[in-house]
Amino acid sequence: MSIQKGRGFPMRRYILFADRLSELFGKAFAWLIIVMAFGVGYEVFVRYVLNAPTSWALDVSYIMYGTLFMMAGAYTLSRDGHVRGDFLYRLWSPPTQAKVELILYLIFFFPGVLALILSGWKYTARSWQYMEVSVNSPAGIPIFQFKTVIVVAGVLLFMQGIAQVCRCILCIRTGKWLRAAEDIQETEVALAHGAERDVLKHSTEAIDVLHPADLDRTKDSGSSDT
Repeated sequence: MSIQKGRGFPMRRYILFADRLSELFGKAFAWLIIVMAFGVGYEVFVRYVLNAPTSWALDVSYIMYGTLFMMAGAYTLSRDGHVRGDFLYRLWSPPTQAKVELILYLIFFFPGVLALILSGWKYTARSWQYMEVSVNSPAGIPIFQFKTVIVVAGVLLFMQGIAQVCRCILCIRTGKWLRAAEDIQETEVALAHGAERDVLKHSTEAIDVLHPADLDRTKDSGSSDT
């Protein structure tokens, strides 16, 4: 996502900062899925093969999944990946979409996130005060440090929400959405696009399909001929 100086430049800079911060935390905590998969896989093996179940596998699975879920919220918001009922939304012009989103952010999003931060702060402070441990297993795994994730995730969501509001304001002014870089793609979307290209190339009604790389090579060859 490029930033151009001019009207709205401070907002564009903040959007870039918030997107990068959300991306940093989102991708860093995404590695927890490996820890969770290892813990669950190990538990399955020792429980059903060695008949010696662990006392910590349940704690690992829900702590890792909960942390991953919370810390991915801001990153998902920055990539416009949250669920949206868009059966009407997609029919509107970008400025209309931005106006509706702006109202919804102010009425629903920020009050909810502020409640999460304030309630999470009290909840976390109590947990740290008596060094809370898990009651789900006899292992007594400390979980007070993981309660801090509630507050951190709320702050990240709040910061990313401000960036989304800035996007709405810029869209209302310019008539175009300022989108974040698309660094991920759902598997089914990639497969659908691949199947679509395959049909266009090899079906009985095939047409010529020119990929962006092929187009660049064509332009280069054309310029060299001239």
